[in-house]
Amino acid sequence: MITYTLKQLRYVETAGRLGSITKAAEELNISQSSITAAIDSLENSLDYDLFVRTPAKGIQPTPSGAEALRLIRNLIDQSRHFDSEVRTVGSDAKGLVRIGCYATAAPSFLPPILEAVSLEFPGISIKLLEGHMERMVEFLDNGEADLAFTYSEALDSRHDFLPLFEAPFYALVAAQDRLATRGDVSLAELAERPMVMLDLPLARDRFIQLFESRGLSCSIAHTSRSAEICRTLVAGGYGFCILNILPPDYPMERMPYRALRIRDAGPGPTFGIATMAGVRQPKTVRAFRQSCLQLSRTHAFDHITV
Repeated sequence: MITYTLKQLRYVETAGRLGSITKAAEELNISQSSITAAIDSLENSLDYDLFVRTPAKGIQPTPSGAEALRLIRNLIDQSRHFDSEVRTVGSDAKGLVRIGCYATAAPSFLPPILEAVSLEFPGISIKLLEGHMERMVEFLDNGEADLAFTYSEALDSRHDFLPLFEAPFYALVAAQDRLATRGDVSLAELAERPMVMLDLPLARDRFIQLFESRGLSCSIAHTSRSAEICRTLVAGGYGFCILNILPPDYPMERMPYRALRIRDAGPGPTFGIATMAGVRQPKTVRAFRQSCLQLSRTHAFDHITV
């Protein structure tokens, strides 16, 4: 018979996620021996090794260990949800909601959501995780996030998706650029200019495909994994950049760049809320999702797209 406690499973999961007993001990603020004892105890109960331990290189899950870690994460996540549900019985939504948000969208997208949720559900607290689209999927799959704000293209059949808005493509050009006084631009016009590429997984391929679908190619002069750096390069006159979410507080007087609709880019990707399919979410998460959906219905996100 396999015996374990949730505390032991959390120790094992943290070590597996971080790939290090030392780092796990630091994160959990306990001794390394406690982590090691939890791993040894579970391995003895299971009668197989969860990890390969290499001196100076940390630990790596065995194939069986990787599957066990997935099950452990699911159990820990369900335990947390159970605790949240029990605590909220007969009361308003309370507790922690762990959200992932695509980093380039977060500064413009999150403020109205956080404001609305804090007013409607003051008992809800939020843990925010940021990253690119592939990281959003990892956050969900690893049980690190209850939901993730991302584009639908990053997801597969393991995920459910609640669309919030379409995010059309636009070109960001310097305020002094001759195109800046116009309302739109074509891909052919952009192809003749140097491009500042937002070099993130999936996003880069999406932007390149825009040109290739019209028999064009883009001339990439600079790249960055930061939307803020891309905007800075555009403002300095180093090229144009293609994005989907407008900068925070756009438009403001004296902004050093202008956003132009790309008239022949076709439909933009859909941005929304991703969750794991088939998972019953706790009351706090359901309340959070409903609040976001209500904001979408009242066009609260119209100002962040062209």
